[in-house]
Amino acid sequence: MNRKKSREQAFILIFERSFSHDPVASIVDAAETSEEVHIEEFAEKLAQGAEDHEEELDEVIRKYIRGWTMNRLSRVSLALLRLAVYELKYEQDIPVSVTINEAVNLAKKYGGAEDAPFINGVLGSAAGEAGRKDA
Repeated sequence: MNRKKSREQAFILIFERSFSHDPVASIVDAAETSEEVHIEEFAEKLAQGAEDHEEELDEVIRKYIRGWTMNRLSRVSLALLRLAVYELKYEQDIPVSVTINEAVNLAKKYGGAEDAPFINGVLGSAAGEAGRKDA
């Protein structure tokens, strides 16, 4: 599986967690109980990292959602922002442009019409804070 698909799996894990509030490890275990589902190592690493740093990631997100509050964000947007901000801060080998582009594409696939441009703007600002300017 490529990183694009793994990133989508990571998003789904983070999104699922927004409903169940279960640890990522428990969600992965439940998913893999089915013989039809295999969670990629990279996906689990990203989702676990987002869980481990959730408070920190949420603080970064709060700074850049001008005019919004966290509880007004859709679960899709919040999950994508947590995933992407985690990547920006902790996955230095992934170019900023890839992180932002993948998050925007997932927003187009899973979110509403407003999600993709909103996520693009928030992540553009967050990339600067993370000291990542290669976008």
